[in-house]
Amino acid sequence: MKVEGGLFIGCAVFFAGADIVYWYFSHDPTGTTALALAVGLAFLTGFYVLFTGRRLPKRPEDDPAGEIEEGTGEIGFFSPHSWWPLFLGLSCGLAALGVAIGWWLFLIGMLCVVSTTIGFVFEYYHGEFAH
Repeated sequence: MKVEGGLFIGCAVFFAGADIVYWYFSHDPTGTTALALAVGLAFLTGFYVLFTGRRLPKRPEDDPAGEIEEGTGEIGFFSPHSWWPLFLGLSCGLAALGVAIGWWLFLIGMLCVVSTTIGFVFEYYHGEFAH
């Protein structure tokens, strides 16, 4: 995970340099703040990946002399298909539209968000793919 962490830290350094140059030439507080937040986000992600990578066992991707066959085997469980992300997105859109139109629609949207989130989380506890 050193490569991934290094990439994020490198992005943070690049954004920091771009932020300084942008502030010097534009004196725009909005863009400078946005770039500063990008620096923080990239640094935070890079630090987390590097910190977590030290506590995990070495992956085949981290070994420079690693062979392709070292990465074989089961990687994990991946959902074959799911409609819940679509319904959750539509529910979030309804709630966001409710902020513009009225609180009654926002409350209906939030009720839909809660119910679709529950359906998304517990998707594999019943039905064909239950485990």
